[in-house]
Amino acid sequence: MFKHIARILLGLTFMFSGFVKGIDPLGSTYKFTDYFNAFHIPWLTSLAFALGILLAASEFIMGVALVFNFFLRITSWFTLVFMIFFTGLTFALALTNPVTDCGCFGDALVITNWQTFYKNIVLIALAIFIFIRRKDYASKNGPLLSVAFTAMTMVFYFYLVVYSYNHLPIIDFSPYKVGVNIPDAMKTPAGAPKAIYKNEFIYKNIKTGKNQEFNEANYPWKDTLNWKFVKMKDPILIQKGYTPPIHDFRIETPEGEDIKDFFLYDEKYTFMAIAYNLQKSNREGLKKLAALSVEAKRKGYNFILLTSTSPDSFEAIKNETGVHFDFFNTDEIALKTIVRSNPGLIVLKKGTILKKYHYNDIPKPEELEQY
Repeated sequence: MFKHIARILLGLTFMFSGFVKGIDPLGSTYKFTDYFNAFHIPWLTSLAFALGILLAASEFIMGVALVFNFFLRITSWFTLVFMIFFTGLTFALALTNPVTDCGCFGDALVITNWQTFYKNIVLIALAIFIFIRRKDYASKNGPLLSVAFTAMTMVFYFYLVVYSYNHLPIIDFSPYKVGVNIPDAMKTPAGAPKAIYKNEFIYKNIKTGKNQEFNEANYPWKDTLNWKFVKMKDPILIQKGYTPPIHDFRIETPEGEDIKDFFLYDEKYTFMAIAYNLQKSNREGLKKLAALSVEAKRKGYNFILLTSTSPDSFEAIKNETGVHFDFFNTDEIALKTIVRSNPGLIVLKKGTILKKYHYNDIPKPEELEQY
């Protein structure tokens, strides 16, 4: 009985991990890019998209094979090798912490590197058990049924991956999903836990000339005759405090002024185009936005574009694409989180996200009658 529980539990975990990453291919790309930059190998970022798809598909395929008992003698080998590699990798990540979120479950379930490592310890134990018992997993219904179920599941999976890439993820796990009120999501509830830090100080003994470390309980700030303050060491986080789902959203003018409240509390509709990198933005998408903005402005709606691109290039982009709305700056990571499209579009009213669009789905001007 346990052999089947182990097989299905491990399989479902792989399927879930591969599914949530697969339906968000750009999210996986951004995570690989973060790792490459953290490990100082930025020249590999061109492979980030392909590796994101490959990793998600590999996990999902192994998961399906485990659940449907598909050639377990071979699958158990791949699963064990996969878990050995990633358990070692996550242990190294937990020790060095180059990226705080491992990204193993996409935005669906954010866990720390140490939590990821502990999770992998359980999974590798299941993988070892399945590998040892691999000869006991012969399918009673014959291989044909497991092949059929596996094939149908994989066809459906890849359809969802392609659809999510060309439109938007079929399930939005981001903090900027439709229905979210951005100002509310930026608030910290009363009584929420606060971050606790350990502070250490270095003082120089005036008589001996030697430096000594002190903590907050015993540092000699009053004894100026014997001790001279040298510096305060970087605070050490002891307990993590509450972090609002949205905590890094700003709309900055070229002069650096944050004007987000003007748009987040406006009673009118606000059409907010998102282009984290204008040089890489789809030009047809920008032209669609240009056409839509004319009708939106005619109706009296706000229409702006948020980007992390330098303001120095704004006018050149406007002349190239024919857009006639204002550009503002926002953090690149926030923009990539808001919508998985470059450019994309979100529609807000009083700070609540009503719609999100991939550049392939930007509405035509005549479709604004719905607003």
